[in-house]
Amino acid sequence: MTEETHTSLSAFDLYVDPIAQRYASKTMQALFSPMHRARVWRDLWIVLAEAEHELGLPVTAAQVRELREQRDAIDLERVAEHEKQLRHDVMAHIHAYGEVAPGARGIIHLGATSCFVTDNADLIILRRGLDLVSDRLLRSIHALARFCRENAHRPALGLTHLQPAQLTTVGKRAALWLQDLVDVWHELDDIRGRLPLRGVKGTTGTQASFLHLFDGDAAKVAELERRVAEKVGFSKVFPLTGQTYPRVWDQRVIGRLGELGTVVHKAATDLRLLQSFGEVEEPYEKSQVGSSAMPYKRNPMRSERLCSLARHLLSIPPGLATLAATQWMERTLDDSAHRRVAIPQAFLTCDAILITLENVFAGMTVVPRVVERRVAEHLPFMAAEEILMGAVSEGGDRQELHERIRQLSWQAKQQLVESGGENPLRAMLEADEVLGPVVSALPAWDPARFVGLAPQQTIAYLEGAVADLPAPAELPPAELSV
Repeated sequence: MTEETHTSLSAFDLYVDPIAQRYASKTMQALFSPMHRARVWRDLWIVLAEAEHELGLPVTAAQVRELREQRDAIDLERVAEHEKQLRHDVMAHIHAYGEVAPGARGIIHLGATSCFVTDNADLIILRRGLDLVSDRLLRSIHALARFCRENAHRPALGLTHLQPAQLTTVGKRAALWLQDLVDVWHELDDIRGRLPLRGVKGTTGTQASFLHLFDGDAAKVAELERRVAEKVGFSKVFPLTGQTYPRVWDQRVIGRLGELGTVVHKAATDLRLLQSFGEVEEPYEKSQVGSSAMPYKRNPMRSERLCSLARHLLSIPPGLATLAATQWMERTLDDSAHRRVAIPQAFLTCDAILITLENVFAGMTVVPRVVERRVAEHLPFMAAEEILMGAVSEGGDRQELHERIRQLSWQAKQQLVESGGENPLRAMLEADEVLGPVVSALPAWDPARFVGLAPQQTIAYLEGAVADLPAPAELPPAELSV
């Protein structure tokens, strides 16, 4: 391809990241944008200069004021010109900042190493990203909680091994997804609260440059770090670092996002199966097309998207674990390109997942007739334990009774397979000379009698663990992608 061909390319001729372009919100995209990162770097240079001024270093109030006044005068094209010459991103930004704040040019980045801005900014952005993920997750949790409450008492066929087992309720099954999501929210809230700032550590983490600036006064070095952290909203600072903060924290934070991928994949898979059975359906637009060849189809497109995005999210934490394991001594630069890709991708993917998840949970519908039909088909088999216990209490031999019920159950199942219709097991049991009197004395097999404590468990969980959660913050609306 010639240079002239390159210059004629439109936006549609170039690769774009589909997570950002198609699925994630503008809010999350902006958080990881070059402009936002440049602003955070400048914020760090400002608070460093301000703290150095307060502690008596040769930084004037006028210089700090000039840095503040020019904080948003960012020309990324000019930065790119500097970087093309200097081959160093941080120095390119320092030169560009110095051009718009010439009176402060000489004190920008005083005593600091590049990781003062790069790593501290990453941690600030990580925490802001966790705030956004947390808020979107709360929205999904509260949407699902409403579904669980509305369906807490609706009997449904419970499955183990994907085979009919005992009854549960529609709400209790969904509450299992809810519990996983609530647990993930607490994990995210915990890691956000424990996340420290790298702080003011110098080139290899020894703070030697700042100790020199303060003429050997270690107390002032410690106070400088405390003030810088406080000014950017952090109460905790890493006690020890090399040049970078410990990269295992990237794995730790993104690993929590990976847990979200795990539980969403599970819930979305269950929903896909339930839609296949016809019991529960995800939202479906009136003009939505399910298949180009089969006009009648209503595919669980959004749940499938959730599984696909979750699978992508799950692939990211292992790479960051490898990155953390292979850092040498105080640092090596082979982490840089990997982190630039992996960390934003994890947050953008989480954002995309949660936008879709809230839409699905807020619009899920139950198909009562299908749920009731499937319950009715299998309930007689599930009542066998009640019959067995009743017959034993009348003096029968448990093993003989068990075998009698088993044979009749298999005959009923075979008749269902061959002829369809209603389950004939109760009639077969009532006609049996041994079991008949016991079965005839039992009340009608109301499904509600066979769901155990599922409704109570669901309501108790909603009124306990979910009611204690905070309300989500107001976020700009995020439109669900096609």
